[in-house]
Amino acid sequence: MRHPNRPSRPSRGRPWLRRLLAAGAALASGLAMGVVAPQAAPVAAAPAFNYAEALQKSLFFYEAQQSGKKPAWNRVSWRGDSALTDGSDVGVDLTGGWYDAGDHVKFGFPMAFSATMLAWGAVEYRDGYVASGQLTHLLNNLRFVNDYFVKAHPAPNVLYGQVGKGDDDHKWWGPAEVMPMARPAYKIDASCGGADLAGETAAAMAASSMVFRPTDAAYADKLLTHAKQLYTFADTVRKSYHECITDATSFYKSWSGWQDELVWGAIWLYRATGDAAYLTKAESEYDKLGTEPQSTTRSYKWTIAWDNKQFGAYVLLANLTGKQKYVDDANRWLDYWTVGVNGAKVNYSPGGMAVLDSWGALRYASNTAFAALVYSDKTTDATRKTRYYDFAVRQINYALGDNPRKSSYQIGFGANAPKNPHHRTAHGSWWDSQTVPAETRHVLYGALVGGPSSANDAYTDSRSDYVMNEVATDYNAGFTSALARLSSEYGGTPLAGFPTAETPDIDELTVETTVMQAEPRATGLKAIVYNKSAFPARALTNGKFRYYFRPEGSTAVQVTPGYTQGCPSPSAAKQLSGDIWYVEVDCTGYTIAPAGQSQHRMEVQFKIGVPEGGTWDPTNDPSYQATAGPNKKVPLYAGSTLVWGAEPTSTPTDTTPPTVPGAPTVSAISPTSVTLTWPASTDTGGSGLAGYDVTQETIGSDALMLHRTTTNSVTVANLTAARNYRFWVRARDGAGNNSLSSPTLPVATPAGTGSDTTGPSAPGTPTASNITSTGVTLSWSPSTDNVGVVGYQVWKVTWPLHSVVATVTGTSHTVTGLTPDTSYPFYIVAVDAAGNPSVVSPSISVRTLPGTDPTPTPTPTTPAGACKVAYTTSDWSTGFSANITITNTGATALNGWSLAFTFGNAGQKVTQGWSANFTQTGTAVTASNAAYNAALAPGASTTLGFNGTHTGANPKPTAFTLNGSACTLG
Repeated sequence: MRHPNRPSRPSRGRPWLRRLLAAGAALASGLAMGVVAPQAAPVAAAPAFNYAEALQKSLFFYEAQQSGKKPAWNRVSWRGDSALTDGSDVGVDLTGGWYDAGDHVKFGFPMAFSATMLAWGAVEYRDGYVASGQLTHLLNNLRFVNDYFVKAHPAPNVLYGQVGKGDDDHKWWGPAEVMPMARPAYKIDASCGGADLAGETAAAMAASSMVFRPTDAAYADKLLTHAKQLYTFADTVRKSYHECITDATSFYKSWSGWQDELVWGAIWLYRATGDAAYLTKAESEYDKLGTEPQSTTRSYKWTIAWDNKQFGAYVLLANLTGKQKYVDDANRWLDYWTVGVNGAKVNYSPGGMAVLDSWGALRYASNTAFAALVYSDKTTDATRKTRYYDFAVRQINYALGDNPRKSSYQIGFGANAPKNPHHRTAHGSWWDSQTVPAETRHVLYGALVGGPSSANDAYTDSRSDYVMNEVATDYNAGFTSALARLSSEYGGTPLAGFPTAETPDIDELTVETTVMQAEPRATGLKAIVYNKSAFPARALTNGKFRYYFRPEGSTAVQVTPGYTQGCPSPSAAKQLSGDIWYVEVDCTGYTIAPAGQSQHRMEVQFKIGVPEGGTWDPTNDPSYQATAGPNKKVPLYAGSTLVWGAEPTSTPTDTTPPTVPGAPTVSAISPTSVTLTWPASTDTGGSGLAGYDVTQETIGSDALMLHRTTTNSVTVANLTAARNYRFWVRARDGAGNNSLSSPTLPVATPAGTGSDTTGPSAPGTPTASNITSTGVTLSWSPSTDNVGVVGYQVWKVTWPLHSVVATVTGTSHTVTGLTPDTSYPFYIVAVDAAGNPSVVSPSISVRTLPGTDPTPTPTPTTPAGACKVAYTTSDWSTGFSANITITNTGATALNGWSLAFTFGNAGQKVTQGWSANFTQTGTAVTASNAAYNAALAPGASTTLGFNGTHTGANPKPTAFTLNGSACTLG
């Protein structure tokens, strides 16, 4: 598999210290210049946005993020089961939960924050969910993620906080259903705790218990039990979780530390239990929350997000207690986002968007908008009530389309919505590429993109832009809750019949055929199975396809295997019915998945035809297609289920023979030949008239010979002058039915007019040597003749046919093109200069060997000049693919080659190779040429490769030899 080198996506939050220093610098600059940022335009009457529809679609997005077994209520038609072995490495079922963003890591820290924010919205504005008809969908989604938290918390002081390795996950671009990489699980426990992660998960489960309490008290109690244990764990360990789950450091390190989660978690446990001890705990920890740099003033120049929840604590404690210090902190924070504090204010775009940070700017504005609505609904300060409410509505409306671009930033909602989010599964690539296909294949309804990254209202809908076009569960969390609040006030109507199931944009599973050789006796074919599935994406692990054909009469069919990417060679020919036969390629056990350039395809080459000397007409084969491309006449199956193409229409078996041919007559005769003609037969059985078999009997001899023709005339040669013969004719149809024989015709050849009318003596009995599965060498003692023998005819009997396979001047011949494990009678006829044939020799019966002979490997020749080897790999988890290019840089052509190299790690193993024959002993690897790439002209190159596994490091070989000579690396 090829894994393009992509930069890992950095953390979607700013480092806390850097952010505070930048904010302080901006304040100092503003005070020095005496400048105050312009105030946002006042809010007019609420635009006619359908908040209920936006809420409906926002919840749909969470269903698109689901990992594990897809529940029956999930409405995303293009999602399927995924990551069903999560946790198997640690013996814990960790399936379920949400994928974080456009990737497939399950980061527990932002996942828990997203659940808390969703639950908070339902606690405050349950009526908005009821009025919009979305309460059931909310409960489904909250239960789904909380069920995962329960699994991730198998013991009081154990919490699994991440599944999947960030860098490994981000190197690959494809759908969740076919992820190829290992997904390790990471935990915190008593020996290596994480108060931030445990405290946030406690908050999520406590807040969610309040949502479930009215409808499922038992489940609410279950969540509270876990929440209490997790909070105690957090309060005890008091460490940052990234110190234990180090892989999270580059992605979701909590720059604000864990103090905010201790306050936040205690507040939610107080709300869920009514136990005043938790409120006391929250207030006692509150004064340790972060402050502005070099100040005792509580922080206010940032906002509530996955990292820092202290801003949410301001609002909750102000609303719960009414105490002035909490009110002051909440006012100061929200004033910074609206009118400014001490001359400093969050940046605003000309169109009215509050822009805190470049990465996911709409996420920050929406989270703040939701908290502002919650605070506005409770504050008794009339001025601030209006101020904060107007701010919140303005930010949500901006995201929905009230902006200078007149464009929605919620996918699938409103005008000119984004179409190309930075989201692997929604894109639906089969190529492990952000650019293949060009168009995003699915509508990721409801997802809120990051939006403009600067205070200029500018935006580009680009899949590769993970700043402006990222989506994530935490982006939608406050946004969804704000929509519930606005739905409760303004109403709206969810879309009826939403969503409509998506239908595949292309044929997802196909077979493409190419005619590689169109020979007189065979057709060479390349068949490639493609898996570009995305509705949903799925791996094909039991694929098989059939190629249908019609044999040429009763001639034996030869199926010759060729190159295969991995699947076994085709089966022997099998009869479907009547004159329709097929070969089957069964790829069961080989995975074909939309997971990469080589992973999404499987190539198999083979040849169908007749032995040497026969003819093959592919044009009447049901699966034949002369032009290269997708071929629906080659059906593809998943097990026994037809998934692509069509089987040939079966016709009733033809058991009716043709009519009897008319009496044959002589139309031309010579001493050594005769031409016969007869009235044609007809066939009514459905398979059609295929031809005629003309039997030749030599009077006074036991010899019978059969001559086959497709017309009602035949010329029989190699007769003896002045000899008596009898001939009769039988017709045959396409199903192999034979008619009765025609009347017999006696024929006497005339004497020759030349001086020589005597044929040679009979050749000796042939002997056989060098017998293989497809050939044999025959030798015989010579004939004598009064004038001279000029040649010998080698006759092969494939009953009832007698055919000349060769005419030679010597007394030996090698016959090829035979069928393995089959008996063939042979005899020899000598011919003199006058054309007189001898009596036939005694016959010999030869049985070919079973099986297919391996293609002889040319003896490698030492290169006269030099060689160059290029070795590249694409690595993933414990596997890799290697491509090797050999270039003949010498002046002499190579006729066969053997490449040798040594792995640097005993754990490196070749598992499957192509375009060469690979062997491995210990760490030593040898790759010898295939039959088709043995010759390598000066300056020419050939490419081979293999899939492999490794444990630990995967170093590249440092030296290569070709036919024993050292090669340069390039």
